[in-house]
Amino acid sequence: MTRRVDPRGLVLDQAAHWLARMHASNFSAEEQVELKRWRATSAMHEHVWQHAEQLQLRMGSVPPEVGVAVLGRPRVANGARRQWLRVSAWALLAPAAGWLAYRQLPVQVWTAQYRTGTGEQRAVTLADGTRVHLNTDSAMSVNFSRDGRLIRLFGGEILVETAHAGEYGAQPFWVQTEHGRMQALGTRFVVRPQAQGTALSVLEGAVRVMPDKANESIVVRAGEQTRFSASDIESIQTAPAQVDAWIQGVLYAQNMRLEEFLAELARYRSGVLHCDQSVADLRVSGAFQLRDTDRILALLAQTLPVQIRTRTRLWVTVSNRS
Repeated sequence: MTRRVDPRGLVLDQAAHWLARMHASNFSAEEQVELKRWRATSAMHEHVWQHAEQLQLRMGSVPPEVGVAVLGRPRVANGARRQWLRVSAWALLAPAAGWLAYRQLPVQVWTAQYRTGTGEQRAVTLADGTRVHLNTDSAMSVNFSRDGRLIRLFGGEILVETAHAGEYGAQPFWVQTEHGRMQALGTRFVVRPQAQGTALSVLEGAVRVMPDKANESIVVRAGEQTRFSASDIESIQTAPAQVDAWIQGVLYAQNMRLEEFLAELARYRSGVLHCDQSVADLRVSGAFQLRDTDRILALLAQTLPVQIRTRTRLWVTVSNRS
């Protein structure tokens, strides 16, 4: 069987190589041209390189133990340096890796009208008075026309509060993800596209769900939630009361598995946040202020039998205390 090569892993290895070369004393003019050519090869190359540059800004420099010249040193040192760079690049890329998994091209994300970075939230008011709150790591574009009002959500999470002002206010209002469309029926709702489908929670009014490859549609009403793929709609469930708590900067948990809690927390901080399987089933409850994710990790260590092991701030593991 032919082994499948992960294109992101290959690009990250290449980025680590170029980052190391760029800071070598003998980085030549020819290599500078070659680096520019590599960056221009694809949107993914440029995306990863931007994260590599963020790495330099955030870290200041490569750690002394691996900060050796690329040439003229033992091979093992070069390998250590490149491995650190690759791990750090993966850590910086992790929050955006989900975006690259969508069928939409990455360039659509980076050319979106509205975006938020990791841990960032913002609210925008559209031409019709509709208010849209973007959660961490989100990207969307908006198009109003005589045919309707459309939000294309490429990744992340939004809360929509529809309004009807302006010349397009009477037109139907849609939110489109890779899985299908949702039509707002005078409403307030949360949309979050994920790998397994788009999650929809309706807070007020109602929303009609229309998967791309299914003939059926359903109406989800206030207090309800569902998830749908391009070809299927899951059964309607009761929406949790705190589904929009993130607007207030709060991560709410009610008897949540620690692994699931950390996966949610990881959305709001750069890097890798790993949960050891020995503690994955511990339970977490409470309301946690997202403005300080390090503080949340410290609270977990105080209230649960876990320890926080930090390789760098961008690589954290939560494991058994013993």
